[in-house]
Amino acid sequence: MSEPREPKGSAPRQEGALRLGTRRSKLAMAQSGQVAEAVSRVTGRPVELVEITTYGDTSREHLAQIGGTGVFVTALRDALLRGEVDFAVHSLKDLPTAQPEELVLAAIPVREDPRDVIVARDALKFADLPRGARVGTGSPRRMAQLNAYARSHGLDIETVAIRGNVDTRIGYVRDGELDAVVLAAAGLNRIGRIDEVTDFLSVDMVLPAPGQGALAIECAADNAELVAALAELDDPHTRAAVTAERSLLAALEAGCSAPVGALADLPPLSAPLERGDSQADGQIVKEMRLRGVVGTADGHTLVQLSTTGPVPGTHEQAVALGRELAAEMLAKGAAGLMGERAH
Repeated sequence: MSEPREPKGSAPRQEGALRLGTRRSKLAMAQSGQVAEAVSRVTGRPVELVEITTYGDTSREHLAQIGGTGVFVTALRDALLRGEVDFAVHSLKDLPTAQPEELVLAAIPVREDPRDVIVARDALKFADLPRGARVGTGSPRRMAQLNAYARSHGLDIETVAIRGNVDTRIGYVRDGELDAVVLAAAGLNRIGRIDEVTDFLSVDMVLPAPGQGALAIECAADNAELVAALAELDDPHTRAAVTAERSLLAALEAGCSAPVGALADLPPLSAPLERGDSQADGQIVKEMRLRGVVGTADGHTLVQLSTTGPVPGTHEQAVALGRELAAEMLAKGAAGLMGERAH
């Protein structure tokens, strides 16, 4: 349970700095710093970053081995519940789909580019990698789709399980240990290193992780004043999209380390926005497309389906869209492709 809060109007808590809990990684600090500036603008209060080490940061095991779900989140949520921080910033794809009652996702800001990218030696595109190329990723989802794509296009690659931050992963390529590594475009954008990308992987080729590219700003559910202030940073389209994606993941009973890809998008806007054409923002769209994929890491078997429906106007409608597609995927055999299912 969270500690009792001081009464509303209490000067020290009202006037003092808001404490933002964040992981210590360079990427987490960058994205938390950007959120801190936005929160300071809407609240008129300074925001200080409180660095918190999570189990996912200290363990050297592969994410699939340590459970994936929640390994970057639990310590941040514990700090929130103990009242040590006022709010926390998460990469949404790291969040377990079950939401604690005491905490609320007060804001999901506008999503960054959700695509995966590669950083390859000699500025190579994925299709131009040499036969037997070693491609590093810690994600079973990426392995499944890259191996399936390579097989269907006559390419010969070897996916290699890796961990580490952006510097470590790109270092494997610079040192000649790997031919390429797969990363998220959003993360590289946020730390100002998108120019190191040698190829953007189309979502038709590799569906991202549910929630990839989006951030979640979480705080105590009983702090109504902060919940209301943070809500000003919320983007309804992004929230609807990631809610549908996470609903699909939850209905598959899969954790965030499972080989599940999902993307809910607004088809008329998606291609222009991926190209960075902000003019697309003004268009009115009425339909949302949800795509999902699950597969074996070797890429031999994939279940990939999509559905399109009205843009969800409520949380329940977004959840229903995800559940509908998950039911179709399960009927096609998706459950048998995920290994041990989350509980």
